Amino acid sequence: MSDLILDEWSHTVWQALSAAGEIDVNTLAAKLGADQSKVLAVAQIGSDGGYISIREVQSDEFVPSENAVQLVSDGLPERKALTLLAEAGGQLATGDFAKAAGRTGLAVNEVFKWGTARGWIQRDKAGIGLTDLGASIAQSGERDVDELFIEQSAGNPANLDDSERLRSLLSKRNELGKIKARKQRFLSLTDAGKAVLSRGVSVKKERNLLTHEDLQDGGWRDIMLRPYDVTLPAETVRPAKPHPLRRIIEQTRRGYLEMGFTEVVSPMVESSFWNFDALFQPQDHPARDMQDTFYMADPKVAPLPEDAALVERVQAAHENGGDTGSEGWGYKWSPERARQIVLRTHTTASTIRALAAHPEPPFKAFCVGWVCRNETMSYKHLPVFHQVDGIVIDENASLASLLGTLETFYKKMGFQQVKFKPAFYPYTEPSVDVVVYLESRGKWIEMGGSGIFRPEVTEPLGCKHPVLAWGLGMERLAMIRYGLKDIRELYQGRVESLAGVPLHQ
Repeated sequence: MSDLILDEWSHTVWQALSAAGEIDVNTLAAKLGADQSKVLAVAQIGSDGGYISIREVQSDEFVPSENAVQLVSDGLPERKALTLLAEAGGQLATGDFAKAAGRTGLAVNEVFKWGTARGWIQRDKAGIGLTDLGASIAQSGERDVDELFIEQSAGNPANLDDSERLRSLLSKRNELGKIKARKQRFLSLTDAGKAVLSRGVSVKKERNLLTHEDLQDGGWRDIMLRPYDVTLPAETVRPAKPHPLRRIIEQTRRGYLEMGFTEVVSPMVESSFWNFDALFQPQDHPARDMQDTFYMADPKVAPLPEDAALVERVQAAHENGGDTGSEGWGYKWSPERARQIVLRTHTTASTIRALAAHPEPPFKAFCVGWVCRNETMSYKHLPVFHQVDGIVIDENASLASLLGTLETFYKKMGFQQVKFKPAFYPYTEPSVDVVVYLESRGKWIEMGGSGIFRPEVTEPLGCKHPVLAWGLGMERLAMIRYGLKDIRELYQGRVESLAGVPLHQ
């Protein structure tokens, strides 16, 4: 009777080793159509018993970059310098060489570094010249072994030979590729393994569980149950869920809809008239400069509203206040500037369009959407982000109504303490900032601005009643909700980070 019992898979590996002699793990795994880890698991158990030998061989492998062959074919810096010097008779003064290299787009420091490393170029008091090897290569036009090696690799890993010169040269040229250390394992049966296999081994079926048939017909005697380690962690099952920022946006929409608001939309590519002028923002305001706003190049302009009377009232409000009781800004309003096309800088452009379309109370509207500002990307700023704007038109609207509306909204968003502080905004008066208390940080956080539209905004649009307005950032709310310190984390799309976000928060 055999003194060795193997499961079916282990027996398959042993038989393959017996037939192959010594064989590397990769080849054996491919031959058996299995993963390397399964082969190595059998080999390690056999090695522990002295039946299987595992021989490890360390080697270096050159992995060319995608454009390595193209770089060599176009000519490396030292190869181009070789041609340049050969055409000049083999020698150039340092200054003349630098000028000639500059005309051909050669980086002189790269030429010196690699030309001397390959033994082609030498530097002395006379200037830059070809060595005997360099002159020979330039005259014969022969390809160097380094270049041939890279081309022959053709984008696939290749084992390096023992040439220290080739190794040192390639190890410092990341643009050509990288040298990676590889470990290759060779397996073979030891004499003890061959002996026990020749005597015959017992092969048992390995199963996860026994069936009724196995118990009934006695087949259980030839079955070996796979061992289980109950201390190992179970696989984490993560349910599908919306992106954290999308969740905030949808919660915001739901909050406003539950409060009786109507959702409105408008183009992300907007005319300056609706984005700036209709909001009584002067045409020389710093926010309208190109360093703060993205302007479209093609098309550059959009038509003004078809309602000519509306445009005239907006123009009058800017120039002299019109019928609003204001003195306006006191300048000549330009229709051309109002026609310029911008990437929407705030979703107020949407609510101001809604106000012009529905100037009579009662009316409540909100918009959630993308906005763009010419911001430098940082941990708290992005050039593209989300904003929510809202308006309420009501005959009896007041500052108290505004504060109550915003407090109700933020309590729906999970903030139990909300307060307000005076602020200034060019198109609302009075104006207030919304501040919420974040219990997890123990501090008050500013969330956005709000106020009551000035008559210079509402009356040119045909509205004679108070209009409450506000604008709030979505990304800021999401960062606070999920404890993020960098706004860019919302857009990096790392599965690990997204998977760790609680399903309900």
